[in-house]
Amino acid sequence: MDFIDAIGEREISRPMLSEEASGRAFLAVSALLFFVSAAVTIVWCGSMSEMGDMPMPGNWTMSMAWMLMPGQTWLGAAASFLGMWIVMMVAMMLPSLTPMLWRYRRAVRGTTEGRLSLLTALVGVGYFFVWTLMGLAAFPLGAALATLEMEVPILARSAPIAAGVVVLIAGVLQFTAWKAHHLSCCRMTPRDGDALPAGANTAWRHGLRLGLHCTYCCAGLTAILLVIGVMDLRAMAVVTAAITVERLAPAGEQVARGIGAVAIGAGLFLIARAVGIA
Repeated sequence: MDFIDAIGEREISRPMLSEEASGRAFLAVSALLFFVSAAVTIVWCGSMSEMGDMPMPGNWTMSMAWMLMPGQTWLGAAASFLGMWIVMMVAMMLPSLTPMLWRYRRAVRGTTEGRLSLLTALVGVGYFFVWTLMGLAAFPLGAALATLEMEVPILARSAPIAAGVVVLIAGVLQFTAWKAHHLSCCRMTPRDGDALPAGANTAWRHGLRLGLHCTYCCAGLTAILLVIGVMDLRAMAVVTAAITVERLAPAGEQVARGIGAVAIGAGLFLIARAVGIA
């Protein structure tokens, strides 16, 4: 009986060991992807900073991310920006996305570890596909605005005030029920105890839904990044920390409001500095 019991215990513990190994592999791949994307982002930002920003009327500089390089077409510029955007978003969003992917893995039932890994990857692809669409929308808007600012000096001089207003509005957005709703969807997707089918369509739709909630939730913080400096590593680090903390901290809504208060103060300071008060 002891021998049979030992065999039974081995058979029972084997799935647990497999699940534990799968979890370690998932975390290792996530960490590797984060460090690679972060390293590529740092190198990319460093190469852009070596080119220098363009001085503009109003005592500010425009990022080269919105301008054509010598011999570059607009299509090539858009492709370059989109590549940078995707890598940057992987580095920025992965710290807060990894726990959500982990909850997805725990919610999927009735599949092998190999298939579970593929489904998890499909959720991630769907999630970053939504962020890719946002990058596709951001570049033409940013490039058009940059062109107008270079051609219209009055518009260029008002850019620092406009940036302060955007930061101020983004801070106010942190206090809204709209923000709280999408933040809650990001923090509780899927809820503990939920069971999800092990299907590719379900995984893809889950990733898209998660990406939509995330882009809505991060709309204000993303706007801050775009107006402060899309290639600014310090701005990226601050926004990444804010997104991660409000997603993972126990009191996420209170943290979001605290971040909003800081953003409101920063927006008022930028406006005051732009008009010469500060």
